[in-house]
Amino acid sequence: MSATWYECKVKYRKLDEASGTQKVKTAPFLVDAISYTEAESRITQEMAAYLPDSEEIKITNIKVANYAEIHPFENTDRWFKSRVSLIAYDEESGKERKTSLYLLVQANDVKEAFDNTVSTMKDTMGEYTIPAIAESPIEDVFPYFSGEEGDLERLEEFTRVKDSVPADNSENEELAMADSLTGEEE
Repeated sequence: MSATWYECKVKYRKLDEASGTQKVKTAPFLVDAISYTEAESRITQEMAAYLPDSEEIKITNIKVANYAEIHPFENTDRWFKSRVSLIAYDEESGKERKTSLYLLVQANDVKEAFDNTVSTMKDTMGEYTIPAIAESPIEDVFPYFSGEEGDLERLEEFTRVKDSVPADNSENEELAMADSLTGEEE
C-alpha cells in the first residue's frame, strides 16, 4: 500500500534565537496518514514533542500532498521538490508520452538535490528527465509506522538519517582544483 501524504500548515510560537523573543510562525509539515482526521491528530501529536506543554498549535490547512515518494538523506537539512518526467513511447501512434511525478528529497543545495534525485531513480528501467528542482517550504516529515518490530527499526533509521546534521560543507579548494583538472583531461 502506498503512503498518502498530507501537508499540514501549522501556526505556533517559536523562540527566535537571534532576538530571544517568541514569534508566531506558520510552517508546512508532511504527515503520512489515512485520512484528514488522522493527519490532524498525528500532526498535533508530533508537534507536541517540539513545543513546551503550555504552548498550543493552530492547524490552518490540511491538504493531500502530491509526492510519489519521500527520500531522506544523511547530513542534509532541507527538503527539495523534484519533478521527474517518465518517458514512454506509444508504439501505435509513434509518439512520446511524458508522465510527471514529484519526489521530495533531502539535500543541502539544488545540485545535491539533483544528485540525490538521480540516485533514487538509478534502478528505474525506463527513461526519465528531471525538468525541475526547487526548495520546498516543508519543515519536517513524519512517516507512519505501525510500531511492529520491523517498523521500529525503519523508524529509527528514518529518524537517524533525517536528523543527521551536516558536518562540514566547506569546499576543499585543493580537491576542487584537482577535480576540475581531471574533468578537462577526459
